[in-house]
Amino acid sequence: MYNVLVTKQLPGNWLNYLSNYCNITLWEKNIPPTKEWIIDNIKDKDGILVTLTEKVDKEIIDKANKLKVISTYSVGYDHIDVKYAKSKGITVTYTPEVLTDATADLIFGLLIAVSRRIVEGDKIIRAGKWDTPWYPTFMLGREVNHKTLGIIGMGRIGKAIVKRAKGFDMKIIYNSRKPHTDVDAEFVELDNLLSNSDFVVIAVDLNDSTYHLINEDRLRKMKPTAFLINASRGAVIDEKALINALKNKWIGGAALDVFEHEPVITSELFNFDNVVLTPHLGSATVETRDKMAEIAVKNLLLALRGEKPIYEI
Repeated sequence: MYNVLVTKQLPGNWLNYLSNYCNITLWEKNIPPTKEWIIDNIKDKDGILVTLTEKVDKEIIDKANKLKVISTYSVGYDHIDVKYAKSKGITVTYTPEVLTDATADLIFGLLIAVSRRIVEGDKIIRAGKWDTPWYPTFMLGREVNHKTLGIIGMGRIGKAIVKRAKGFDMKIIYNSRKPHTDVDAEFVELDNLLSNSDFVVIAVDLNDSTYHLINEDRLRKMKPTAFLINASRGAVIDEKALINALKNKWIGGAALDVFEHEPVITSELFNFDNVVLTPHLGSATVETRDKMAEIAVKNLLLALRGEKPIYEI
């Protein structure tokens, strides 16, 4: 049997399935394991299954004398030194596609919630502050229908957002590394997108070119009525610049599912009624998380056997 390290309990019965083929060393707490625990336990392991909260860096990889595969339970892989792992002959796998629809659904939920002030209205009722009869100018929000949606990034999630936006008769423009012929939307330069969109949705990976992609200069280019939505990676946005933009009303509001230093949140974000915050729920459905566990486990086993994983980076 193979020896594997697993850094989180997984949904469903997939760890039981894995135990039929592997001896599992499991970190059983919901908080991330310490780096020391990973180093102490990885030395004799053939494989490791991690989540996005565990960094697998050069130091850890160098301690893993027998490691053949790193399987991550996520679509993002910026927490892994993929280049160094591959230089050591280690296969790195991930779980894309399966979470595309769940993430796109959440993004549209955030978009509607912030534009129609849904969360703000919920807070008013729960606080017992709805103490006046209905009147025509009470809690006016912004419509979604027929507005211009700008999508930064046109991978699987970007394309899924396009499908949903069509149902709202939105004009869709996008920016990515290259134009896509298989998407019913207009490719534009980033500055054009920022200055013309009513909603700006971020759908890019985090890498050297996208770190703080949305900075003060780019936030200043947005409409004062526009909303920024991010459910990709927090560090794509410079949070200090975003707070400055909200304070100075350069933009209409923001909806964030990811944060630059999560789970630590910049507390100033709590001060704005026009900001919706969710705790990294992009893939958080029963169906999606179970399917992610299945793929992460099967990726691990296939790579251990020298076979082609379902999804390899």
